[in-house]
Amino acid sequence: MHESVYADFKAAFVASFASQRVGDPLQEDTDIGPIATEQGRADLVEQVGRAVEAGAQVLTGCEVLPGEGYFYSPGIIEVAAEQQSAEVFSEEMFGPVAMLFKTANLSDAIELANATSFGLGSVIFTQDRVEAERAASELEAGATFVNSMVASDPRLPFGGVKRSGYGRELSVEGMREFMNLKTVSMTDL
Repeated sequence: MHESVYADFKAAFVASFASQRVGDPLQEDTDIGPIATEQGRADLVEQVGRAVEAGAQVLTGCEVLPGEGYFYSPGIIEVAAEQQSAEVFSEEMFGPVAMLFKTANLSDAIELANATSFGLGSVIFTQDRVEAERAASELEAGATFVNSMVASDPRLPFGGVKRSGYGRELSVEGMREFMNLKTVSMTDL
């Protein structure tokens, strides 16, 4: 997050996460359902623990919730610049945990985002078209979303780069990933 808006964004981000309702995904008033598996939740707990050991600060959430099911409170981890090289900060987390980084400018933000070996989706929130176009061009990800969250759409190809998958799913391009084309050549029969 760019340092000029960091404090305001951080406050709003934390408030948003803290207000999320965790529960039965079949209930309309639920925002966040459970983690898919017990191991998935255990992995998330371990990753957050290593992040905290490396110096990150939990701003909200990041707790196993009681009851039946693999529930975990949505959380935010704040990462200081000197902690960004720790291994845990270049791992994918499969659960409701966001990491918040402060950067000096767009160049620093793009450099930090590209430093990971993963690249499924990226997001930039901006009102500046030049920034949006630069981020879309320079971010190393299978998809870049401007002013919206990463989401798959059956009309568009979806997939990552680097260690975030091979090929594409969805749309015509995705269908072609699952086809084997066959060439048949016949000469005078």
